[in-house]
Amino acid sequence: MKKVLIAVCGCLALSACTWVKVTPNGESVRLVQSARAVEPCKRIGKVNTKVVSEVVFNRDPEKVASELADLARNEAALMRGDTIVPASEIIDGRRSFDVYQCFPAKLQ
Repeated sequence: MKKVLIAVCGCLALSACTWVKVTPNGESVRLVQSARAVEPCKRIGKVNTKVVSEVVFNRDPEKVASELADLARNEAALMRGDTIVPASEIIDGRRSFDVYQCFPAKLQ
């Protein structure tokens, strides 16, 4: 019985962790929910993200959504994008985001 309790507690603790970290470049990418917010922007591509949405039980949907957005922000930064917009619903831990460039490219 102790082993089962320890396993359950371990799973609960792990499910509370955030596995995805935003990179320094990803921090400058904003997430907007409406395509209207990016009308004056240039669409530069799309990213597809995936995280584990179920371990032993379904993970918190908000954590899954947050991790997917964080992954998309990191990828958008690599594409020199500065804004992402969800392009799909979350299905089985997967989501697509459109990547936009809304602000002039920074001088490097």
